[in-house]
Amino acid sequence: MNDTVVTLVGNAATGVDYRETPTGGVARFRFAVTPRRWDRRNSAWTDGSTSFYTVCAWRSLGANLTASVNVGDPLVVHGRLRVRDETLDGQRRTFVDIDAVSIGHDLTWGTSAFKRVARAITALTERPVDMSAAASAANAATAGNGSGSGSGPGPGSVGKPVHTQPWLSEQDESAAPVGAAGVPTGPL
Repeated sequence: MNDTVVTLVGNAATGVDYRETPTGGVARFRFAVTPRRWDRRNSAWTDGSTSFYTVCAWRSLGANLTASVNVGDPLVVHGRLRVRDETLDGQRRTFVDIDAVSIGHDLTWGTSAFKRVARAITALTERPVDMSAAASAANAATAGNGSGSGSGPGPGSVGKPVHTQPWLSEQDESAAPVGAAGVPTGPL
């Protein structure tokens, strides 16, 4: 893979435009990056020339971006750099786009409150689980000690919970609905 990956720090220059496409939703906005330099001669900070980029964010990143970013927000954008040349009105123009992988507020300039979004389609994010093997393991764990509250590992054990999805924290996993086999069944 020979992509050029960049991280840019700047401000949202336009509002976020979100559209549904056959391959998933996409959000686009213009991103302004203005370098600041210390001018020794005048002993003051000066602004360099502003560079503008078109940032594209696909699927859930695009949907979350639409709900989170306003014009002028300081952002950090990380993604793949794309440079394209087009001829418009007889003139050649160069456009620089960023296919975003990650976008966040620049906390140097303010605070932010993160809110986890419940996903509507969990089949794309869950690990495949063989329900028959999980159900037999749960039955064996509860049958071995009678009450299902023994000290051994398993869904019925007392103590630290067994993580069926290691990327979730204990708090997130305990809040998720649990099926018969001890596997969370609700959206993340």
